[in-house]
Amino acid sequence: QVQLVESGGGLVQAGGSLRLSCAASGRIFSINSMGWYRQAPGKQRELVGVINSGGITNYADSVKGRFTISRDNAKNTVYLQLNSLKPEDTAVYYCNADRIVTSMGVTLGSWGQGTQVTVSS
Repeated sequence: QVQLVESGGGLVQAGGSLRLSCAASGRIFSINSMGWYRQAPGKQRELVGVINSGGITNYADSVKGRFTISRDNAKNTVYLQLNSLKPEDTAVYYCNADRIVTSMGVTLGSWGQGTQVTVSS
């Protein structure tokens, strides 16, 4: 069974930085794209950014230039560096992996439990 576990959320002042991590556990052979989404109270979940297995990234316009996604394939871990944070970045951040190949087969659409990021003004 594959699990995605996020860490690194917290409370930070506007202009500050945080680094989120998401580690996939299990007997994993490969992971295709991994990404970060966020959901603010009363709003729909939205894409923050994704990174494919080759390291190519894509970001939402609202975070371009401020957030950076990276991954360590050897550790099955994806990171999200959040800089120049704004109060409107406050949300629960979720990790996603679109396709994970394990010793048990293929798992599609895995999600982490979420980690809260709160930015105070």
